[in-house]
Amino acid sequence: MAKILILNGSPNAKGCTATALQEMVGIFDAEGIETEVIQLGNKDIRGCISCGKCEQIGKCVFDDLVNEVAPKFKEADGLVVGSPVYYGSPNGTILSFMDRLFYSTHFSKHMKVGVAVVSCRRGGNTASFDVLNKYFTISGMPVASSTYWNQVHGFTAEDVKKDLEGLQTMRNLARNMSFMIKAFSDAKEKYGYPEVETGCFTSFPDGK
Repeated sequence: MAKILILNGSPNAKGCTATALQEMVGIFDAEGIETEVIQLGNKDIRGCISCGKCEQIGKCVFDDLVNEVAPKFKEADGLVVGSPVYYGSPNGTILSFMDRLFYSTHFSKHMKVGVAVVSCRRGGNTASFDVLNKYFTISGMPVASSTYWNQVHGFTAEDVKKDLEGLQTMRNLARNMSFMIKAFSDAKEKYGYPEVETGCFTSFPDGK
């Protein structure tokens, strides 16, 4: 069975972001896809210090939730990352988590489907959406889209339940993500995944 890992970067486990993510979970259940929701927005997650130890020991040097989630991410067919908007950007906890998760995991993320979901009261959604999508697009992860940008609006969970278009967007997003995961699985069996070239690394070490 296909599996999707869902990260809730909000400190509120039953808030606006969670409401959007649960709307997706209902569709995943109907599509026969297993989900696991991990609440991380209320955890103490420090940022990456670029020490490079993960290259040596195969995991982040800070042994916390990042290292617990890493093997689940490896086995998952897709990743959903949800965050509220703080000052026009994803909140600091989810950014620290994503920096360390993606940097310290050296397994291939190629063709895992990525989805960003953001929530706010009024503004900052599209900027936050853009930031989160960059984790996927640097890692060879196809990004699922919907019938609008993957966002909901509201100050409380009850507000989000009134955002009917936002919830509709979440349901369509979950359907599209489910389809992509199933289609990629079939295509892998029939064609194999695309070749990935890795030989070039632009660094200009000669200073010219």
